[in-house]
Amino acid sequence: MKLISWNVNGLRSCVGKGFLHYFRRADADIVCVQETKLQEGQLELELPEGYRQYWNCAEKKGYSGTAVFTRIEPEAVRKGLSDGDDPEGRVLTLEFPAFFLVNVYTPNARRDLSRLEYRIAWEERFRAYLKELDARKPVVVCGDLNVAHREIDLKNFKSNRGNAGFTDEEREAMTRLLEAGFIDTFRHFYPDRTDAYTWWSFMPKVRERNIGWRIDYFLVSARLAPYLEDALIDSGIMGSDHCPVGLLMRDPGEQPEA
Repeated sequence: MKLISWNVNGLRSCVGKGFLHYFRRADADIVCVQETKLQEGQLELELPEGYRQYWNCAEKKGYSGTAVFTRIEPEAVRKGLSDGDDPEGRVLTLEFPAFFLVNVYTPNARRDLSRLEYRIAWEERFRAYLKELDARKPVVVCGDLNVAHREIDLKNFKSNRGNAGFTDEEREAMTRLLEAGFIDTFRHFYPDRTDAYTWWSFMPKVRERNIGWRIDYFLVSARLAPYLEDALIDSGIMGSDHCPVGLLMRDPGEQPEA
């Protein structure tokens, strides 16, 4: 089973920059995108035959939004967290027979940290939601989590300490999530790999010089560890300020290999 996640920073724009070419080449079973920046019906997305489309659009036009494109038919689809309140279209959950898939675009604390308090409160709700799901069946979480968890996850960690995406509060929220029973799949396979980033600013030559942050993730319930095969970062794929990330795993509905 192959899963892909990509913050496309405007899906209409990304389609014009090769999104569908990458989509076909990736040949994934499930593709999750964040920051679609459109309302449902604004884009007629001609995906390869066999894919179903599920959308959670923000109320504000041109803002946020998530979508999932899947060849595997879900049993149920939910927008938002347990309370269903999700005006920014940040969470989209698909239930499959053996696991839940949660596609998320975590709120940014903003450069001036004016939204940090909101962000941390949101993190508490999100963690509680994932634990609620995990009590029923294993969970696969993917998306733009807007945090570089460890110093190894961004190029200039010293100068960025305390900045949005690398505050103590945001990093601690990620730690608490992992301690709640989840695995950062990339670090599961590559615990010490450096220069592995998923986002770069639009400043000149930043991406060319790989001055980036790893803020896009696949997390899974710890009991899915025997099914994991590899974690991917497709850093050479353009079209957004983020690149796609991926996960290869066996279907949790099958018996794990000995």
